[in-house]
Amino acid sequence: MGVEVTVKKWGNSFGVVLPREIVEKEGLKENKKIVINIIKQADLSDIFGLVKNRKMSGQKMKDLSRKEWAK
Repeated sequence: MGVEVTVKKWGNSFGVVLPREIVEKEGLKENKKIVINIIKQADLSDIFGLVKNRKMSGQKMKDLSRKEWAK
């Protein structure tokens, strides 16, 4: 199951808030251990900023984009 959340600063750490619907559906309780897989959303400005002012074919641009999204 996937859910989009935002990382926030809590003191010297970072944390996320899980939506109530997810907590109820999964039967999560306080101190229950869970595993979280992290998948960062692609930011196209990072990709296209790399090739600014360079001449590149459309195919090379697509290949670069796919490579960055696969990270």
